[in-house]
Amino acid sequence: MLDLNFVRDNLDKVRAALEARRFPTAGLDDFARSDAERRRIIAESDQLNAERNSSSRTIGALMKEGKQEEAEGRRREVGELKERIAHLDRARDEAEARIHELLSTLPNIPHESVPVGANETANREERRWGAAPEFDFEPKDHVDLGTTLGILDLERASKITGARFAILNGAGARLSRALINFMLELHTREHGYTETLPPFIVNSDSLFGTAQLPKFEEDLFKLTDERGFYLVPTAEVPVTNYHREEMLDAEQLPMKWAAYTPCFRSEAGSYGRDVRGLIRQHQFEKVEMVKYALPENSYDELESLTSNAEAVLQKLGLHYRVMVLSTGDIGFGPAKTYDIEVWLPSQNAFREISSCSNYETFQSRRAQIRFRRTGGAKPEYVHTLNGSGLAVGRTWIAILENYQQADGSIIIPEVLRPYMSGMERIG
Repeated sequence: MLDLNFVRDNLDKVRAALEARRFPTAGLDDFARSDAERRRIIAESDQLNAERNSSSRTIGALMKEGKQEEAEGRRREVGELKERIAHLDRARDEAEARIHELLSTLPNIPHESVPVGANETANREERRWGAAPEFDFEPKDHVDLGTTLGILDLERASKITGARFAILNGAGARLSRALINFMLELHTREHGYTETLPPFIVNSDSLFGTAQLPKFEEDLFKLTDERGFYLVPTAEVPVTNYHREEMLDAEQLPMKWAAYTPCFRSEAGSYGRDVRGLIRQHQFEKVEMVKYALPENSYDELESLTSNAEAVLQKLGLHYRVMVLSTGDIGFGPAKTYDIEVWLPSQNAFREISSCSNYETFQSRRAQIRFRRTGGAKPEYVHTLNGSGLAVGRTWIAILENYQQADGSIIIPEVLRPYMSGMERIG
């Protein structure tokens, strides 16, 4: 959520940021009107309070002078003023609630380094690593490879649940588990993250804190009981909310968490090649990295977060590129996002496997996560960051497609073999 005073004092700057994002500005117009109404109400209430205080003093003087009848008249006037003030107080509360609601609908302001553009065509490539594999045969996609090997079963998953669910069997399930363990070991042992295993069900306050609610409710799976719980769309939600409504010490920052969770998304509106196989499922798994950072260090922390995600692909020997998203493609909450895209031979294209973002104070303001510097300094909001390290299913896909052999078997990357009892090949 944006800072109220910042929006109030920088309407033109916020409007320009919304326009750069191709985001409707009607909410900002409503904010300006509601804020002006709030100020008018406060000014009128202050004036009436001053009149009430003056009349109260006058009543005291009249009583001392024995002017009971005149004092009673003044009391009636004070009573009417109290009613008018109470009405204005309710109107002020309603205006402030409306302002808060409107602020919750406005996206973050992109960082100055974010390229300006209407959509993904304006995204800027930052770097590439490795090279695409060369095959002397026609490469297959992960669905054909996995089905033939008996390690992927989409048909029975559809029977058990429905479309866009999958079953991994045998070495396919073991490969998925190996990836989870490998990623967690790498991030905790080499990158300095603390492993955490959070709840896989969260409440609406947590989803509001990370900005999935209210805007993206249609993409969530909500439980039907009276408690209003949701399945997690990503570990970002429970881990970012770990210190919701808490005051931290500056010495605790940066704070670095790594978490494995299954993730559940309705994926409303996705279509085409994304719905084949494991590219875009209703249930998938990720290892997520989450950071709390000091404001002055958060963009250095974004670079290291992205580097940590890249390290997974480098150790797996997978070709990828890093893109910085433009104002027209960046998500609702981040101020800056790097997308890491892995090479998929079957599509002859790069596909997203991780998004690494700095939200600055956008999430911490919603979740009330603050810190205090030494010496009794004024509380400040932490900067929150997160990124996939990595999406397990898409990494599974990339390994099958990039390490496939002419006979349909899959070579296991060397770094994963210790997690697979030394297995070198599937098939």
